[in-house]
Amino acid sequence: MTQVMSAPVLSEPAVQQHLLRRLAASCFAVLTFVAAAMPLPAQARSAPESFADLAEEVTGAVVNISASTTVEARNRTLPQLPPGTPFEDLFEEFFNRRGQQGGPNGDSTPSRPRRSNSLGSGFVIDPSGIVVTNNHVIGDANDISVIFSDGTRLKAEIVGKDSKIDLAVLKVKSDKPLKAVRFGDSETIRPGDWVMAIGNPFGLGGSVTAGIVSARGRNIESGPYDNYIQTDASINKGNSGGPLFNMNGEVIGINTAILSPTGGSVGIGFAVPSSSAVPIIEQLREFGETRRGWLGVRIQNVDDATAEALNLGTARGALIAGVDEKGPAKPAGLEVGDVIVRFDGKEVKDSRDLPRIVSSTPVGKEVDVVIVRKGTEETKKVTLGRLEDSEQQASLQQPSTETPTVTRQALGLNLSGITEEMRRRYSLKDDTKGVVITRVDPNSAASDKRIQAGEVIVEVNQEPVSSPADVTKKIDDLKGQGRKSALLLIANAQGEVRFVALSIE
Repeated sequence: MTQVMSAPVLSEPAVQQHLLRRLAASCFAVLTFVAAAMPLPAQARSAPESFADLAEEVTGAVVNISASTTVEARNRTLPQLPPGTPFEDLFEEFFNRRGQQGGPNGDSTPSRPRRSNSLGSGFVIDPSGIVVTNNHVIGDANDISVIFSDGTRLKAEIVGKDSKIDLAVLKVKSDKPLKAVRFGDSETIRPGDWVMAIGNPFGLGGSVTAGIVSARGRNIESGPYDNYIQTDASINKGNSGGPLFNMNGEVIGINTAILSPTGGSVGIGFAVPSSSAVPIIEQLREFGETRRGWLGVRIQNVDDATAEALNLGTARGALIAGVDEKGPAKPAGLEVGDVIVRFDGKEVKDSRDLPRIVSSTPVGKEVDVVIVRKGTEETKKVTLGRLEDSEQQASLQQPSTETPTVTRQALGLNLSGITEEMRRRYSLKDDTKGVVITRVDPNSAASDKRIQAGEVIVEVNQEPVSSPADVTKKIDDLKGQGRKSALLLIANAQGEVRFVALSIE
């Protein structure tokens, strides 16, 4: 006989407990799945326990630089004093103490050559004896020594130097391969990353300091290609030319400057990024000099008012204020008023970007230059020339028709046609064309933008003007179009031009 087994009968409380357990298990499974699918929140990494291993690994490649310069002093004639003056002995003693031998009555004798010394830092980048430092560390020195951590002292010769980003490459001869360090990619570092500096502050060689990257892309107005890494790792006098390391022992910067009211470290130091330094170092090693690309334009920044006047949308790019007649930009079709927004595939966010990008581009390379001209993007092909130290940016003189008229007023400016009397009053060149400014209202926006009497308005919104009536008509037209500002091209007495955007509301 088949026996039928019945399911156990559960009481009501037991059923409730069973259902609750099943529900809890299901909820836990869902939460576990969701947690696994969600990205983990970013967690700050703790500071390194010690920098000792890193410092020990790279210190042998960091050197002290001793540079001496001998200056031939010129003969110096001492002041002529009346015979028998009671101060004769006093003056003689004073000048003798200062190294100016000779009597106080006009006697002159040659002074001894004067020797000046400087101390800095550097680092070896090639075991054959290639050393990198700052240009200002060696200056015009005629006796340079490289001192290693073990006390070895070697004479150095200059391979090449560049004052624009303050770099110098030296060469020493050694009987054995030298300890060297490698460059890293400074473009990958971020504010907050740990860095370590080693150098020779105040003559105390082999000093190690650590900190973080405070900022990137700093402009400290020291040169045309400023693009510094800012760090709070202690940098003092004598650290110049030394390396700034990342945590992989790679050089991502060359310590160059400090910002300090006292001359000592206040936690604001600056280093040339490796991305800027490496191309220059390679050129100096290969050619003994730099070979930078040259576009042949004079540029200025684009502010919000200028961007609105040019239909740019947002303030960006580099505004061309002058084109060199002999430069590469001229035959490529670049014009005054064009805004360069991309160069060789790289975005030009503001005018400071363009010189750095152009200078690092190989001479002779054909590149695409994206410009905005009257609100429309265009692409021009330019074959770069070579920037020479003596290269001067040519001023552009705009063509217009001279029509002297009576004075008018607009935008806080008194305007007049260019007459012979105006040319004499403001020393204007014979070929200067446009509308001369005879007075600037001190309470106007034009005064705030430093427009001055004697300057000449050449264009309004990229259209030439030849009379005050032209200026007022174009401003009225802009108001009718609902525009908020007018873009003026203004020339000074020397013919140098710049763009100024003024509100017309």
